[in-house]
Amino acid sequence: MERLHRTGGYNRILLKISGEGLCREGGFGFEMDEVTKVAEQIATVAKSGVQMAIVVGGGNVVRGEKLANTGCVQRATADYMGMLATVMNAMALQDTLEKLGTPTRVASALPVTAVCEPFIRRKVMHHLEKGLVVVLAAGVGSPFFTTDTCAALRATELNCQVLLKATKVDGVFDSDPKKNPQAKCFTRLTYRQVITDNLRVMDMTAISMAMESNVPIIVFNMKKEGNISRAVRGEAIGTLIANEAPAGDQVKS
Repeated sequence: MERLHRTGGYNRILLKISGEGLCREGGFGFEMDEVTKVAEQIATVAKSGVQMAIVVGGGNVVRGEKLANTGCVQRATADYMGMLATVMNAMALQDTLEKLGTPTRVASALPVTAVCEPFIRRKVMHHLEKGLVVVLAAGVGSPFFTTDTCAALRATELNCQVLLKATKVDGVFDSDPKKNPQAKCFTRLTYRQVITDNLRVMDMTAISMAMESNVPIIVFNMKKEGNISRAVRGEAIGTLIANEAPAGDQVKS
């Protein structure tokens, strides 16, 4: 499948949503009004005919690395707990989407067959081609890998044209915009620049994988209503990360 960039929009996308995106700033667990807002944006895109795979995080319930740092739980165990949290998030998102009339499947990298189907690439591809939204849970199914890395991996193996990294800020900044009101937001970057400048928008494994596979990444604010649709249509929102050298000025104020 040809990978399109900002012109003409996209036909098959991988949307990465953090667990924290399913609750308010500083919140915990499921806040169904926030889940519904996200689901409504996804449903709008799906109904336009765009094929959507979604990787969801679990940080609103368990963040494996943070739990492991307490010293009470081994890192591998904590990461598996985080994977199970993503299954819960995926189930909540699935039910909300289907209440909005959007057929959805959950595919998990960990076997949890009582509640969802296993991740099988060809089956997921078939779901996408049939117009179903597929929520991908449990990361890559192994500890020590983030859901960002999972997003880059799944975008590659499912032949997605773009990885949409949904965040609570407007793009990639040169410093923390919450701490520095003068922080600059980049409109366009190369993968190399993200790695060299250590811009922590995603973990470096995810960035390297996207670079090798030539999967463009758009980092944008999903809390602004309609932004998922705008990103899918190819509108110039957020920060585009790609192999191509940036055109013109890289920074917007």
